[in-house]
Amino acid sequence: MSDEEFERLVSESIDTIPERFLAKLDNVAIVIAQKPTKTQLHSNGIPEHSTLLGLYEGVPLPARGEFYGGMVIPDKITIFRGPILENTHGDPQAIRELVRSTVWHEIAHYFGYADEQIEEREEKGTNFSQ
Repeated sequence: MSDEEFERLVSESIDTIPERFLAKLDNVAIVIAQKPTKTQLHSNGIPEHSTLLGLYEGVPLPARGEFYGGMVIPDKITIFRGPILENTHGDPQAIRELVRSTVWHEIAHYFGYADEQIEEREEKGTNFSQ
């Protein structure tokens, strides 16, 4: 899958986020990287020989106080292309589904959801907007 095709899948996944959530995404950069850095893996407690599909770095919306803002570096959501392609073995439909799920998962972190809460909703077949 080309970089452009992967980028299009990420954009399409963002477009599936309900407007009521998109309107609250403020000062967030969504980027694509080939793979997580060693620092990203280490700082998130990812064991050796494991990886990340996506990563939210920032201050979750519920944790922001009244003085948050101004000249603040944007929060960052990174979608990791390499691990997603490896986990889906190149299956276009599986790639599309995993990209969408990863985008939703990382945006849920922005809204303050913990991994356990996100996984619980995923097990029920729902996402954080439902």
